[in-house]
Amino acid sequence: MAEQATQSPRAHSPALAEPTKPVSASWIGGLGLASLVMWMAAQVPPNFLIPAQLETIDHRGEHLALGLILGAAAISSLLATPIAGALSDRTSHSRALGHLRGRRHRWTLGFALLGAASLALIGLQSKVIWVGVLWVLFSAFQNGEFASLSAAVPDHVPVTQRATVAGWFSMPQALGLLLGGGLVAFVVTGQASGYLMLAIALLVLTLPFVLFSPDHPLAPEHAKPISMRAVLAAFWIDPRRHPDFGWAWLTRFLVSLAIAMGTLYLLFFLTDVVHFSRLFPGQTAKQGLLYLTAIYTVCVVVTAILGGMISDRIGRRKVIVVCSGTLIALAAVVLTFVETWPAAMVAAVLYGVGFGAYLAVDQALITQVLPAAADRAKDLGIINIAIVGPTALAGVLNPALVAVGGYPVLFGATAVVALAGGVFVWKIKSVP
Repeated sequence: MAEQATQSPRAHSPALAEPTKPVSASWIGGLGLASLVMWMAAQVPPNFLIPAQLETIDHRGEHLALGLILGAAAISSLLATPIAGALSDRTSHSRALGHLRGRRHRWTLGFALLGAASLALIGLQSKVIWVGVLWVLFSAFQNGEFASLSAAVPDHVPVTQRATVAGWFSMPQALGLLLGGGLVAFVVTGQASGYLMLAIALLVLTLPFVLFSPDHPLAPEHAKPISMRAVLAAFWIDPRRHPDFGWAWLTRFLVSLAIAMGTLYLLFFLTDVVHFSRLFPGQTAKQGLLYLTAIYTVCVVVTAILGGMISDRIGRRKVIVVCSGTLIALAAVVLTFVETWPAAMVAAVLYGVGFGAYLAVDQALITQVLPAAADRAKDLGIINIAIVGPTALAGVLNPALVAVGGYPVLFGATAVVALAGGVFVWKIKSVP
């Protein structure tokens, strides 16, 4: 059942009411900027900084160490978002905090500060264990910040504008890696300075949204009590009582799994099948992957914004989600049957176009099926499990699928998963 249909009698409170006034361009820009630096801080270290740091610390054990660190960080991410969301949902008004008296901004700023401190400290470590501990802590803080930031969309943005805003909020997931990777590769190249640059950016560029955008305070009488039972309940919503939310979670899980399956082994695909370095002497498969990432990112950014605007204008979500899932499936089909460099570039375009539009429109759709206004951040935290979990699952599925039938089986399975993620959205009844 959609959130609009389940408002409680106390929803006259601004913090719990369904928003009706469109947000300004500056509000959208502040949220988008905060999202961008958050994703830069989350994606650049595991792809660039941590592997290089581990190679310096322990060259022989770097691969095992990286796997263990990223696995532990994934667990902390899964646990942190629903819990942090539940805490912000229950945070009541505090006059002593001035501008931070609302229930979201104090958490956003606090988690950004803790995350920045963790990043700065990682760059100073010379032992694997402390790199791992601090990255696990950062992952928890970053996902806590994600919970409060993502809740700002249903808190403040009316349904008629929500996909447009969701596009600006979501597309930094792709842009953050490319932009941040370029900075640490060509501008701030030192280990400690790279981490410090990300830490400063995370804190400083989160401030405009926190300081200059409204944050509705929650009256104490509207705040639910914080208890261990409430914390444990943060991880579950009964799909029988809220079937639309259940279907939305499943479709997000499947499409996220398809993206993870389709992209996780691209470097190996370029190396073992396309033989990129033979096609382009003097260039490595890693450079080829960077080219595909750039193509993919540009497409994600463009279609996330355009797809959101189109969805808001026509007032429909599901048809765009279905088209997006189909495009992702088509990208996987191309790689199933054509194992060439031009096919890889075509697939990068299809992946990017499909996933960009999906990010914006599906995020808007999800905010329309949240069970209750009082639990927006917590429920979005449960959705985050459907984003983080598939990456770990793909790490298990991909080697098994390649072992069974090579890359055609892997990409064929990816196409099936993506198509299912698109088709199942029709099971959602309360959103057009």
